[in-house]
Amino acid sequence: MTDTSQIKEHMDVISSDKKTVGKVDHLEGSDKIKLTKQSSPDGAHHHFIPVAWIDHVDQHVHLTKSGAEVTAHWQHEGRK
Repeated sequence: MTDTSQIKEHMDVISSDKKTVGKVDHLEGSDKIKLTKQSSPDGAHHHFIPVAWIDHVDQHVHLTKSGAEVTAHWQHEGRK
């Protein structure tokens, strides 16, 4: 289980293939990280990362998912 207290505003979120997928805006509840709009590919929408995808936190939030998996999740999110 990830210690979410280590997650801070504006930390980079890094995919398993070492791509920056966004910056932390804040935790949304106990199970999601909300990313800043400015770090979104379109610059207009907040995206979410499930806390379950976190591998570890140091000066960045590192994910177990690749950049492509994260993007695919966001595309699926938009169709709901």
